[in-house]
Amino acid sequence: MAQPLSEQLAELSVRAKHAEDAVAAAQKEAHEKIEQRKEQAHAAAMEATEKVNKEVKSVKDTATRNWKALEAKIAADVQVLKAGIVHRTREREAGRAEHTAERLEWEAGFAIDYAVASIEQAELAVLDAIAGRVEADQAKRAV
Repeated sequence: MAQPLSEQLAELSVRAKHAEDAVAAAQKEAHEKIEQRKEQAHAAAMEATEKVNKEVKSVKDTATRNWKALEAKIAADVQVLKAGIVHRTREREAGRAEHTAERLEWEAGFAIDYAVASIEQAELAVLDAIAGRVEADQAKRAV
């Protein structure tokens, strides 16, 4: 895992606060500044989404490797059972627990990355709504 979950959650918190601050500032700014913020939010959302997409693609490759590794491990396990080595069985159980812990940590990290991408997309949607309201108000004044 690249980053500890606590660091990923801290990043999620920072990004959520950034989105909150950007929306609060956008409600007070001129239309041009809102458009600039929208462009920045769009770029950040694209970057976060691309990161999630890369992780999804790597999962596919990892799943294939894991499946082959699992098949090999099962074959080895059958030999262990035939030999009746109790000690080896206990080691395998510890290995499974470690594998499960790593998988769960990866899933949590992926969920955090997905949440980051969602926050970035939510910021962009709110800025779009604010820009739409500003444009509507300008159109009303022009009539």
